[in-house]
Amino acid sequence: MSIAKVRVPTTVKAYVYLHVAVLLFGFTAILGDLIDMAALPIVWWRLLITSVSLIFIINWVRLRKELTGRQIMIFAGIGVVVGLHWLSFYGSIKLANASVTLICMATTSFFTALLEPRIVNRKFDPYELILGLLIIPGMVLIVSDLDPSMYWGVPVGLASALLAALFSILNKKYVGTGEVLRITFIELTAAFLFLSLLLPFFWQGEGWTFIVPDFRDAMYLLVLGLLCTSVAFSLVLEALKVVSAFVSSLSINLEPVYGIVLAYFILGDNEDVSHSFYIGAVIILAAVLGHPVLQRYQRKRKKDEQRIRGDT
Repeated sequence: MSIAKVRVPTTVKAYVYLHVAVLLFGFTAILGDLIDMAALPIVWWRLLITSVSLIFIINWVRLRKELTGRQIMIFAGIGVVVGLHWLSFYGSIKLANASVTLICMATTSFFTALLEPRIVNRKFDPYELILGLLIIPGMVLIVSDLDPSMYWGVPVGLASALLAALFSILNKKYVGTGEVLRITFIELTAAFLFLSLLLPFFWQGEGWTFIVPDFRDAMYLLVLGLLCTSVAFSLVLEALKVVSAFVSSLSINLEPVYGIVLAYFILGDNEDVSHSFYIGAVIILAAVLGHPVLQRYQRKRKKDEQRIRGDT
C-alpha cells in the first residue's frame, strides 16, 4: 500500500507513524555531519531530491482541483519556514556537532507550548509551559561546559527549534485541507525554490563547486532526501490529522535519543562534550517525555471527577 493511500483512523496508528518518522529523522543529523558540504547545499540537495521523487507520485490534476490558489500560497509559505528550519539545523551541526544540535531541537516542545494556543486557537495548558520551562536548566548545563568554538551552534540550533515548532503548528492548522503528499510536494518545492534564490549569495567565489557533491556525499544525500525526508515527512503530516502539534513535537523530540546514541557510536561526539552535557540532556528528555504521563494522569482525574458527579 502506498503512503498516498494511507489514512490514520486511530491515535494508535498516528503514534506508530510518528515514531517510524522519528527513527528516520534520527539519522538526519548523523548524515549532516558525515556529508562534507556546507549547510546550504546539503539542504538544497535534500529538497531537490525529495521534490523530484514526489513528482512521480502526486496527481497533478487533483492537486489543482483540490487546492485553491490561496491554499497553495499558504503551503508555499510554510515551505519557506521548512527551508529555514533545515538550513539552521544543519548550520548548527556545522558550528557545533550533531549531539548539541539534537538537544537544542528538544526545546521545540517549549516553543510549541507558547505558540500553538495563539495560532490554532487552542486552550492554553499551563502544564505544557511548565514542562517546557524545565528544559531551561538542562540547556544551562549543556552550554556551561561546551567548547567555546561550539557556542554559536546553540543559538542557531534554538532558532531551528523555534522554526520547527512554527512549521508543525501551521501544518496542524492547514493540513486538513488537502492530501498529504501533494501538500508535502508544494511545501518542499517552495523551500527548494527559496533556497535556490539564496545560493548565488553564498558561493563565495566557488561557483558550482559549492554545490557539487563527490560520490560518497551523493549517496548520503540520496538516503537523506528519499528515506529520511520523503517517507518521514509524509508520515508526520498524516499523523498531524489526528494528534496535536504539541504531541507531535514531543514524539519528534525522541529524535535526540536516537541521534545522540548514533552520534556517540558513529561520530564519536562523546569526545567533544563533557559529563554536564549528558546530565543536561537527561533533564531535557525527562521533561519532554514526562508529558504523556501527565496527560494520562489528567485524563484519569477528569474521568474520575465525571464519574463522581454522575454518582451524585
